[in-house]
Amino acid sequence: MEFLRNNQTTDVPRVDSMKPLEKHYSVVLPTVSHSGFLYKTASAGKLLQDRRAREEFSRRWCVLSDGVLSYFEHERAMTPNGEIRTSEIVCLAVPPPDSHGFEHTFEVYTEGERLYLFGLESAELAREWVKCIAKAFVPPLAEDLLARDFERLGRLPYKAGLSLQRAQEGWFALTGSELRAVFPEGPCEEPLQLRRLQELSIQGDNENQVLVLVERRRTLYIQGERRLDFMGWLGAIQKAAASLGDTLSEQQLGDSDIPVIVYRCVDYITQCGLTSEGIYRKCGQTSKTQRLLESLRQDARSVHLKEGEQHVDDVSSALKRFLRDLPDGLFTRAQRLSWLEASEIEDEEEKVSRYRELLVHLPPVNRATVKALISHLYCVQCFSDTNQMNTHNLAIVFGPTLFQTDGQDYKAGRVVEDLISHYVVVFSVDEEELRKQREEVTAIVKMRVAGTASGTQHAGDFICTVYLEEKKAESEQHVKIPASMTAEELTLEILDRRNVGIREKDYWTCFEVNEKEEAERPLHFAEKVLPILHGLGIDSHLVVKKHQSMEAMLLYLASRVGDTKHGMMKFREDRSLLGLGLPSGGFHDRYFILNSSCLRLYKEVRSHRPEKEWPVKSLKVYLGIKKKLRPPTCWGFTVVHETEKHDKQQWYLCCDTQMELREWFATFLFVQHDGLVWPSEPSRVSRAVPEVRLGSVSLIPLRGSENEMRRSVAAFTADPLSVLRNV
Repeated sequence: MEFLRNNQTTDVPRVDSMKPLEKHYSVVLPTVSHSGFLYKTASAGKLLQDRRAREEFSRRWCVLSDGVLSYFEHERAMTPNGEIRTSEIVCLAVPPPDSHGFEHTFEVYTEGERLYLFGLESAELAREWVKCIAKAFVPPLAEDLLARDFERLGRLPYKAGLSLQRAQEGWFALTGSELRAVFPEGPCEEPLQLRRLQELSIQGDNENQVLVLVERRRTLYIQGERRLDFMGWLGAIQKAAASLGDTLSEQQLGDSDIPVIVYRCVDYITQCGLTSEGIYRKCGQTSKTQRLLESLRQDARSVHLKEGEQHVDDVSSALKRFLRDLPDGLFTRAQRLSWLEASEIEDEEEKVSRYRELLVHLPPVNRATVKALISHLYCVQCFSDTNQMNTHNLAIVFGPTLFQTDGQDYKAGRVVEDLISHYVVVFSVDEEELRKQREEVTAIVKMRVAGTASGTQHAGDFICTVYLEEKKAESEQHVKIPASMTAEELTLEILDRRNVGIREKDYWTCFEVNEKEEAERPLHFAEKVLPILHGLGIDSHLVVKKHQSMEAMLLYLASRVGDTKHGMMKFREDRSLLGLGLPSGGFHDRYFILNSSCLRLYKEVRSHRPEKEWPVKSLKVYLGIKKKLRPPTCWGFTVVHETEKHDKQQWYLCCDTQMELREWFATFLFVQHDGLVWPSEPSRVSRAVPEVRLGSVSLIPLRGSENEMRRSVAAFTADPLSVLRNV
């Protein structure tokens, strides 16, 4: 099975200046007529950063007719001072009231990189002009965008869907924190919730800028073909994506309705501070805490907390300050008293039931935040032997913070203590969720212990870069990997994000690809991903694709007798690390016997004593052999064996036919995993995949932030910490 070398291009899609944009519509726009006096300034070739005084506006008689907006010195003039063809209008923007000398203004952007500013005192007249101009340049395809009051409306080149080869032209409207889009493929529109974006960034150089908007399971590239209106869109979208106020619901939100500012802090402390003595009791430096909190409030999505740059006490203080300063509080003013009264119920079962009832009545964002915070504090108290912060101590700190009291009311602390103590029952946490949470936290602490021993420390998400089918920028996705995630779960996650349905006999699998060795290894469906992630070298990556040989291997395993295999293969040895060192010698014929316990190598069929013997479950088998070794056939695989002293040996085996290769590889899988090669659950072929589209275009994920967690941590496989064994 030959290794397919992947495309290594990772550039962001760029505007192709040599090719015109694809325009899928050719329609005659409806005739719109309107006239009246407007006040206008001289056209500009750059964005209006400063307020235009009333004296800078000139009164002009304006006529919109036959696709032309003309402006005259006065209403009896026969020759216009100038005109704007509606076919050349690319954007119409409505600044906030009183942005300029006239209270109500609107901006018109043209293909010629000119900006025209018009103003009126009457809101009604200004709105009428905006609607008429919009109707004159927006095609019927996108006329639904006119049904709402918008801050910005226009056409932009974009790339999306499964093909990013050519830019197309779409129509966009910005309304509050929603960006609505209509694409040529269909009139349906679906808003992007800008405050829920996972990423909002600018890629490329000044000549080819791309605005990247990443929402869960979909990505949109908006391209800067015309710099003037693109910069206007950029500023407006960035402003709309920022937090709107101080309340929880006005913050930038994640997938689970948890404010990004809360997630950032909680996740950092989980990664770096679970074993920090006095965590949350100790205060950070006031100046650093204030600067951090201001950055998080301004744009939490762009703040990436890193160990060495922020101290855990500064982050914990910023989180406490944010929660204390919430105008309505985490438990809301309307329900605060009910929570405090519930803490005085003597019967524990009745009290827990009351907490559950009150939780349901909290606003969705508050409810999600309470659960996330208490879940985090539950993990913190699991390490109280080290951090000295048991449930009672955490309640003393967070009671006054969450209920915004002066610390004199003991009931506030009791509520927090009850919620942590009864976390599983109050928040309906099932055993599987709790198990995954414990495993993830245990893995984090184990890695920190290993990092301390090796002199390296890592902070931030455990993020795995995964590609779909092949390595290229448009198929790349970054996924947070909990300690419990299996290769099957990762595969299904990637397919869900890309809206890929799984049909019968579709054997989608996650592969570990080593580009330098030109070899790849299909991960077993039950294999844990996190240890693999930390063992990946710089020349390796993960890719999800169909396992083309799986059906043939399963048929072979179902028809064969016994669980052993033997036969001749061509053999070459290399006693170096995978991908390093100079192999010696060529390929030689050798006889192999593979059984449930070991792989044995004999010099020839008649030999009675094996030359070499390896325990089969300590072997990693990769499909493919690098071409510079000049393998005698293209049906080969690379075998790696790691000794107890962490020394690695590897060798190369070649078969005469593809069928032989499949049989050997299938037998390896069979004996290594006790006969369970492929999951028998029907969920893999009947899993419902929710459709995620923007308009009628299926969107794809884009690469996220840099993967900082791909370095190897040698001691990751150490025994789990005993602190969680009896939790």
